[in-house]
Amino acid sequence: MSAPAGTDCFAVGDRLMPLDEALALLAERLTPVVAPETAPLRAATGRVLAEDLAALCAHPAEDRSAMDGYAARHADLSAETPATLPLAGRVAAGHPLTAPVPPGAAVRIFTGGVMPEGLDTVIMQEDCAATPDGRVTLPAGIPAGRHVRAAGGDFRTGDPILPAGRRLRAPDIALAASAGHAALPVFQRVRVGVFSTGDEVREPGEPLGVGGVYDGNRHGIIAALETLGAAVTDLGRLPDDPSVLRTALDAAADGHHLLVTSGGVSVGGEDHVRDVVADLGSLHFWRLAIKPGKPAALGHVRAAAFVGLPGNPVSAMVTLLLIARPVLQRLSGEIAAPPRRYPLPAGFHHRESGGRRAFLRAWVEDTADGPVARLFRSQDSAMVSSLGAAGGLVDLPAEAGAIAPGDRVDYLPFHEVLT
Repeated sequence: MSAPAGTDCFAVGDRLMPLDEALALLAERLTPVVAPETAPLRAATGRVLAEDLAALCAHPAEDRSAMDGYAARHADLSAETPATLPLAGRVAAGHPLTAPVPPGAAVRIFTGGVMPEGLDTVIMQEDCAATPDGRVTLPAGIPAGRHVRAAGGDFRTGDPILPAGRRLRAPDIALAASAGHAALPVFQRVRVGVFSTGDEVREPGEPLGVGGVYDGNRHGIIAALETLGAAVTDLGRLPDDPSVLRTALDAAADGHHLLVTSGGVSVGGEDHVRDVVADLGSLHFWRLAIKPGKPAALGHVRAAAFVGLPGNPVSAMVTLLLIARPVLQRLSGEIAAPPRRYPLPAGFHHRESGGRRAFLRAWVEDTADGPVARLFRSQDSAMVSSLGAAGGLVDLPAEAGAIAPGDRVDYLPFHEVLT
């Protein structure tokens, strides 16, 4: 991570910080930590484009028919009466005519076929009448250029098609391929190491035992980070033992750009991650004016960035989406717009947010009056079932008062922050 010599890019004051200010600080202070490389199209999905991409060819390369029908010169058509012309050929996609079309003649043409030189208008086959003697009658009043896709009408050689910093999705790959690119300049994937902590944590499939809890956090965090394009190493579960934590964190810093933990960064007597990280590098608590997830631990373990998520499963996931996600985006070279919120009428009552921006687990329900946002039955941050039931989060400003049914609220779908 790039930062001025002698400074710590995560260092901030101890005040309660608004989320938008925290995100602005991340955008200002974090830069890519990965180098560019070239990847074939099949390996580029989910990667971040390292350079602006320009088209290597025009699309379409020539004038093409947009319909199955007949191509003619507009000058041979009439505005008042149908025109009957001899057919001089047949043009299918990938099979252009090699001979010129005589004046006063038409050709049978199919969608994607190259327009023969001089012909400038296509008439749909449904509107035409072919005769057995090789002629076709074309209707009157057809505008010039009808149903013709002009060469370069989509883009021309050298036109910009994709900006640097874009994380590539399937439509982007289709566009790049259509523009002639067999491989793309992309950033290497950010290498992220993930582990959870706690003597009570068990791996799914193991006996749970009294006082145990299955490790949903680590598996959910890994799934989210991989969805966001990271190359993730599962570092497993670590006990509440400072010496084991120190050895594991110290070793993990060598092979990763970012380390992410859940649990162990609070102020309890068994929360040892906090002290180990501070000893190996630096640690800062960002006291965010949000709920759930007010404390977010950020720092470094030697050269690797560190994000410590809360141990409560909902707090961990919300903090991951709001803070760890933009950290990963900046380290990977991605330039992403803020996730879109959708205004919807509330289908619930909610008391005031208490001065902190609230993110409430919710989903959209279709009603006779249109879609409304419904809340999960409990907003307790330990209610992991809410993550499966919810489709997103209702984002309530810190200054929002009590919410009544019908009031407009902002709904943040999970797909806006997990794609």
